[in-house]
Order: sequence, then C-alpha cells, then structure tokens
Amino acid sequence: LSTLEVAISEKDTLKRLPLVTSYVAKDTIFKHFFDIQGDVDTKENLIIYPEFSGTLTNVFVKEGQKVSKGQLLARIDDGGLSSQLAQMKTQYELAKTTFERQKRLWDQKIGSEIQYLQAKANMEGLENSVKQMQAQVGKTTVRAPFTGTIDKIITDQGQVVSPGGSQLMRIVSLKNMYVKASIPENYLGTISKGTIVNVEFPSLAKSIHGTVRQVGNFINPNNRTFEVEIAIPNKEQHIKPNLVAHLEINDYSNDNAIVIPDNVIQENANGEKFVYVIVNPENNEAEVIKTKIETGKSYKGFIEVLNGLQAGQVIVKDGAITMRDGLNVKIQ
Repeated sequence: LSTLEVAISEKDTLKRLPLVTSYVAKDTIFKHFFDIQGDVDTKENLIIYPEFSGTLTNVFVKEGQKVSKGQLLARIDDGGLSSQLAQMKTQYELAKTTFERQKRLWDQKIGSEIQYLQAKANMEGLENSVKQMQAQVGKTTVRAPFTGTIDKIITDQGQVVSPGGSQLMRIVSLKNMYVKASIPENYLGTISKGTIVNVEFPSLAKSIHGTVRQVGNFINPNNRTFEVEIAIPNKEQHIKPNLVAHLEINDYSNDNAIVIPDNVIQENANGEKFVYVIVNPENNEAEVIKTKIETGKSYKGFIEVLNGLQAGQVIVKDGAITMRDGLNVKIQ
C-alpha cells in the first residue's frame, strides 16, 4: 500500500489531499464546574409566637408593611399586671426613701445596724420584684425581632393567644439571602469556603455569581450528602425564600492547563486516547502524526490534556475521524 501510494502521488499532479481544519493547543485557565439544584432561604424568616396568655387586644401592623427592629407590632391584655406594677413601684419608691434616710442616720452612728440592714433588704427585695413584674408586663407587647416586612397576619385582633400554641404573624427580611444545597460526599475535598458558584434562577431568567460561605460538617447518612450555603446579593429584592436555583459549582481549577476541544479526541480498542498533530506545514500542506494523550476533566466542549501535548502544538480539528498516522493533508 505504501509503494502504491508513493507511485500514485508521483502520477497525481492534482494532489487530492484530505482537507482538514486545525486547532492550536492553548495554555490557559481551565475551570471545571458541576451542576446541582438548590433552594433559596434566608436567616430572617420567622413566625412570631406570643410569650403571654391573654386576649390579643391590638395589632398595629398590616400585611406587606415594613417594620424596624424593636417596633411594636401587637399588644396582649395583661390581665391587671400593669396596675400591680404601678403599685409595686410606689412601694419601691417608699422603701428606697426609707433606706436612704436610714443610711444617713447610720452614717452618723444614729440608730441600730439591724434597722439599716432591714431597710436595705426591703428596698432590694422590692426592686427585684419590680424588675420581675416589668419582665412579665414586657411579654404582653410583641416587637419586631429584626428589620423586615410583615408577610402575613395569622391571628386576628380579639382572639385569645397562648405561648407556643398561637402563631401571631410572619416577618421576613430579604436582605440576608442565601442558597442551600445538598452536595454528594465525593465533592467534600474540592469545595471550601470561598468556592466560586454560578447561580441561575430559571423563574426569574436571571444569573448571578456567588461564593460558598459555609460548608456543612455533617454527612447525611440517608443520602450521603453535606450542606453548603451560597451567599447571594438581593438589592432589588426579587429573590424570594424557597425559590429554585440551579448551581454551577467550581470544583477544579488550573491556571496553566493545556485545553483542546473534546470532539477531536479519538479512542482505540484498548481505551487509549489520541489526537493527530500537524507537523512540517508548507504551503497549506502538512503531515499528521498520531499522538497518544492523557486527559483530565472536561467542561462545555473542552477538555484538559494532562500529558502528550504541549502549548502551541497544532492538531487536526475537523476531519480527524478519517486521519491515519503519517497521512499528508491540506489545511484550510
């Protein structure tokens, strides 16, 4: 066959060489990502429960209203605790005045020590009682735990509520948003805090860039996954809790990788991968050499070559499937 091909090439003045296109192997940055689905969540999404039993006498906010941290949202009937508190404050003021007078006398060595100590103990006991009653009365007021928006009023004004049993309202803040996802355990060694993530929200037709802010330390034994959180900006507040997100997480990077299109690679019966390298180019004609390579990860049509190619080498791109070692070709 070789003898015949040489004879034919000598007689064939037209040189009908196979037409191929070429690709230069590049030394470039290569990043690999894997896809997974996540859900949007926020640390500030809270259902408010009462701390006191009684009738919900006032609700001071409406659904959709923005509130500030500490703002009064509702009030529960205190059942006469306010009157008791006022009475205890009066008793405390009297005990305080008595103690101050007794102290001045004691400082002047007038009166007995036991009278001074009794006055002091009486004042301090009433002071503690006032603080305890103030804490109880404070539970009858419902205040915003953080700045956010009243998403839903669950219990209407006039209903009887009790601690732990009645949901008053839901408050949500869209500032501290994040995406949570369950990652297979085989990625545990490649994901860390600060890992780059591309986040896409199909329902919003929007994509943003985020980073992993927390990696879970627990492997779920049921599905062999661990949790990650990806911080996401939400200035326009279009991103809502429980929104579905598609994640592309960067699990491998190489700043000096040899990268070629993955469709130029062929494989023999032994599972060895190879490409055809173009050598001795002259007047758009050249020879192709079958070259075995070792490959790494692939992403979006490109694959990293670990061994067998160097940066700047030219390989056959289109037409590679019809090549053989030592064939002469014409380069388009």
